[in-house]
Amino acid sequence: MKLGIALSGGGIRGIAHAGVLKALEESGIQIEAIGGTSSGALIAGLYVLGYSPEDMYHLFKIHAKDIVGMGENSIFSRIHQVFKKDNTGFRKGENIEELFNKLAKEKGIETISQITKMPISIPAVDIKEGKEYIFTNHIPDEKSPYKKYIGDIPIGKALRATSSFPAVFCPCDFEKHKFLDGGALDNVPVLEVKKQGMEKVLAVNFKADDITEDSNYMDIAMRTIDLMGSKIAEENLKQSDYILTIRTDKTGLLDVKKLDSCYQYGYETTMKEINKIKEIIQEK
Repeated sequence: MKLGIALSGGGIRGIAHAGVLKALEESGIQIEAIGGTSSGALIAGLYVLGYSPEDMYHLFKIHAKDIVGMGENSIFSRIHQVFKKDNTGFRKGENIEELFNKLAKEKGIETISQITKMPISIPAVDIKEGKEYIFTNHIPDEKSPYKKYIGDIPIGKALRATSSFPAVFCPCDFEKHKFLDGGALDNVPVLEVKKQGMEKVLAVNFKADDITEDSNYMDIAMRTIDLMGSKIAEENLKQSDYILTIRTDKTGLLDVKKLDSCYQYGYETTMKEINKIKEIIQEK
């Protein structure tokens, strides 16, 4: 039985996916294909490059502030700056691209097509064409007329493209394309993982936090993002065999202070549901 996993976007909360993978490995559950959007793609990319979940955790701890380049308190000032003529509210995202190209090169890999560990699928959206693209090392036999596939792209460029969150990062230029965050059309790429010949697909997403009288603007923004992502991902999630939903206790999109807790949330939630996951895997 071939099992694949699809990891949703979610800003800094994406480190929870490393906790999920750690729990699956400790429980003897083997993943044979992986997909991810935005921060989920960063974890998926590291995984297929051969980095362990513990490696991912330490890399995020070391490099998170460099990648994000701002804290939770400054995101709204940057969004405000977006509407100025100089667009200083945008970050270009070179840090993500350079870091992941370096990490890939340390494993002797440069482009997505050179990855051999397992199939990987990473969505991004070309805002010029209004079309979804999938960066992958294995173009599936079953293709959609509404999607296009690219393999010959540097790993850092692909991960930067899928992580280019609107109003925070500039669109990512590659050849004739201008890419933005894949979550705009495909926040949990279940179908693309299934197309890689997987019999079962585990989807991992994040629970939208409740809004209370004490909620701040960032809480409301995260709630909006989660609801939008859930609606977009609804059809994809229906195609999964099990949905693992991680609660991350009001972690902001760029809240690097909660890396430790998010990693633990992913691990602990998976371990609590591991018997259910095993049952689903064993079903024919």
